[in-house]
Amino acid sequence: MTTRSMYLEELNSLRKSLAEMGAAVEESFNLLLTAVENKDTDLEQQIIRGDRVINDMERSIESQCLSLITRQQPIAGDLRMISAALKVVTDIERIGDQTADIAELMLRLRDCDLDAYSRHITGMLQVAKEIVHDAVGAFVNRDSRAADEVIRHDDVVDELFAKVKDDLVHMLQEGVDNIDACVDVLMIAKYLERIGDHAVNIAEWEIFQESGAIQHIRLM
Repeated sequence: MTTRSMYLEELNSLRKSLAEMGAAVEESFNLLLTAVENKDTDLEQQIIRGDRVINDMERSIESQCLSLITRQQPIAGDLRMISAALKVVTDIERIGDQTADIAELMLRLRDCDLDAYSRHITGMLQVAKEIVHDAVGAFVNRDSRAADEVIRHDDVVDELFAKVKDDLVHMLQEGVDNIDACVDVLMIAKYLERIGDHAVNIAEWEIFQESGAIQHIRLM
């Protein structure tokens, strides 16, 4: 195998690893939605345990990226792709962390009905699921138009977070028995908002790997 062939094989391996990590995080979030709907504590514990696998994937991909940069010295589009991958794995890993954090909060809430605290929280879960799926797909498929849609869609997550927060503030003002549960539900909403932010970051790094610019600032 020629040096060039080995280099191309390593690039393809990196792309495959990114796709697998993205799929793992999506699967974790899908399990979270099922766990919330069915109040499934076993599934919530499975999500928490699975976060370690996603962390291991992040370290492996970082190693692949650094190996390609130091040994192959890529230029132009390849360097942009590898540099973007180094950034994206951090955002994907954080989505995995925050999904596990929500699972932990659901364990603490036990049989809590989230809709009893805010009718917008389940909608926020669904929108977050969609935006994560679209962001990962945009990066893996190198689809800058899809990335632009993800960035525009983030406003929906922010608006839902504001509504959840308003609902919880109203409950606290009215006087509720379980203040701790209100705080936990607010934390779930905040993690979902942060997941939306990480999805936007992934979309912005897709645009960077195509154009060399992020947030209209040219970096490479």
